[in-house]
Amino acid sequence: VPITATGIEESRNLEKEGVRLAETGQLDAAIRKFSEAIEKCPMNPSAYNNKAQALRLAGKPEEALTDLEQAIIISKGTGKSACQAFVQRAMIHRLRGEDDLARADFQKAADFGSSFAKIQMVALNPYAAMCNKMLSEVFNNLKEGKSE
Repeated sequence: VPITATGIEESRNLEKEGVRLAETGQLDAAIRKFSEAIEKCPMNPSAYNNKAQALRLAGKPEEALTDLEQAIIISKGTGKSACQAFVQRAMIHRLRGEDDLARADFQKAADFGSSFAKIQMVALNPYAAMCNKMLSEVFNNLKEGKSE
């Protein structure tokens, strides 16, 4: 559903500037630009996602979580913005060792079609990891001419 809220075009333009700043490593300036984008249109979930990404890269995961929660609320937990927010939130949970929370968020993102989230779901599945390890060993043994 396209966003028709007041200030959305200006918000998107500020967001693009923020992305350019982040890409050149100017994270603090990017975070400020994303905050401006949010001020112009508080109903733009993408701006919250981008700000969260910059905060995460700046080593501020707690602040990033706040913006990710907002992106999920505004997007009503659906669509591209929600998918990206679930992936980012899952990565923060994973870094904290909160694998169950990470798995739940990766599953939500995978349900929206995120291939990255699907790969992470497999990585977080202990049985799949064990199976992958065993298959890898079998293929390595075959490649090296070993029978076992």
